[in-house]
Amino acid sequence: MTYDTFFVVGLLILVLAIPSILGAFRRGHAPRIPAIMLLIGGGLIVVAIGAKPNAYSISTIPQVIDSVISHFIAYLRT
Repeated sequence: MTYDTFFVVGLLILVLAIPSILGAFRRGHAPRIPAIMLLIGGGLIVVAIGAKPNAYSISTIPQVIDSVISHFIAYLRT
């Protein structure tokens, strides 16, 4: 389960980095924090894929996200 969590958190960080990158380029600033976010998110995804090489594909991403969210909700209820 932890590698699924790494994968989902990595995806979330990558998605959140996109608007930050666009905003930095629009303002003419160097995208330092977004670059760090890309490294962290990409690193988490690489760790997850490295641990479970055949577990993640485009078609299984929604199932992985759903399982991580459902485990998180179940953890909050206890």
